[in-house]
Amino acid sequence: MSFLEFAFMQRALVAAVLVGCAAPAIGTFLVQRRLALMGDGIGHIALTGVALGFLLGTAPVLTAIVVAVLGSVAIGLIRERGRTTGDVALALLFYGGIAGGVLLIGLSPGGSSATLVSYLFGSLSSVRPIDLVVIAGLSIAVIGVVVIFGRELFAVCSDEEVARVSGLPVRFLNILVAVTAAVTVTVAMRVVGLLLVSALMVVPVATAQQLSASFRATLLGACAVGVCASVGGLVLAFYADVAPGASTVVLALGAFMLAAVGSQLRTAR
Repeated sequence: MSFLEFAFMQRALVAAVLVGCAAPAIGTFLVQRRLALMGDGIGHIALTGVALGFLLGTAPVLTAIVVAVLGSVAIGLIRERGRTTGDVALALLFYGGIAGGVLLIGLSPGGSSATLVSYLFGSLSSVRPIDLVVIAGLSIAVIGVVVIFGRELFAVCSDEEVARVSGLPVRFLNILVAVTAAVTVTVAMRVVGLLLVSALMVVPVATAQQLSASFRATLLGACAVGVCASVGGLVLAFYADVAPGASTVVLALGAFMLAAVGSQLRTAR
């Protein structure tokens, strides 16, 4: 029996392709900026947004987007203006996000921590037609930002001071990266899960870096690895009855190990 016979798997497959392309695309800039764990921090704060949606009786995805965007902008301002370093600011998001999510879901009518499982680790059957429309729109927006502002974002992520001297709007571009990362996290949470979405933003990039010598090649390679890992993880999750997020990340890590070995062998030659 083919998994494509099921409507929910067809929707999940389209969502996996979109997420697998969008997440590594913005993740490439985060890795370049040495903010690989930012996606993890945003994922934790988005958990509070999901729980807030249950508490208010609204769509959890929408509240997650709002809370994640506010949290990502806040961490950018803290890094820029405050005395708190970037890693401490990320730690605040980690702790506050997970605690706020558990607290709010406990306050929601009939809520429990088990309600968050599909958002934490992803769920094949949770991608509804309306979710697919939202995922498609936001993924296209993320990819559009990368295409339109790619050169400027690369300049800022490589050397912020040089970019500022060159006249680029550094603060705007920093906020743009943060907001785009927040949107990516909320887009991917239905397929990969909030706790593992950061891996899809980072591991394909690390894999592509093993095999490419330029930033553009890394970006394209990371998107290719992300799509393959997402689709492969989805198929594995269907037949093995496991969480799609976990299977996606395991495949991505396997690709990284193969790429690392191949890179070492090429260097040895």
